[in-house]
Amino acid sequence: MAGTAETLGVGIIPYEKIDEIVKKYKGDSSAIIPILQDIQELMDYVPKDSIAYMAEKLGVSPAKIYGIVTFYAQFRLQPMGKYMIMLCEGTACHVNGAKLISGAITDELGIRGGETTPDGLFTLEKVACIGCCSLSPVMVIGGETYAKLTPDATRKIIKEYQQKEEAAQN
Repeated sequence: MAGTAETLGVGIIPYEKIDEIVKKYKGDSSAIIPILQDIQELMDYVPKDSIAYMAEKLGVSPAKIYGIVTFYAQFRLQPMGKYMIMLCEGTACHVNGAKLISGAITDELGIRGGETTPDGLFTLEKVACIGCCSLSPVMVIGGETYAKLTPDATRKIIKEYQQKEEAAQN
């Protein structure tokens, strides 16, 4: 591993850049969180293989670093999709059918909360509240809010994003 790049199927881990980040904090194991933040800023997530590498460089166990990554919601172990779908699961949305909307998203994309589609196009995040209770159920995709959703409307919205991407590639 040392000083080389390794392909993970989603990208290449720039170990030399991780070395620079660790050096920036003088190899201090008390700086695990800022080091992880810098790695995530670099890669847009924290690749699992980078955890073992970082642990070796800091002289701590990979379990300690993995525990920190999985404890704090700010860290991601998977790359994010081009479009982030935030599905509200707050009380109003829950009562008005958020579970049906979640099912429609899963049916269309084959992903559940916290997952990204294999093509890297969508990531689904279930959130506690978006703040549009009177418009429930609600989801946000790429900063655009979609309100008073039905499963059919949700499927149509997702298909529109997919068609937009297909058109952009042609």
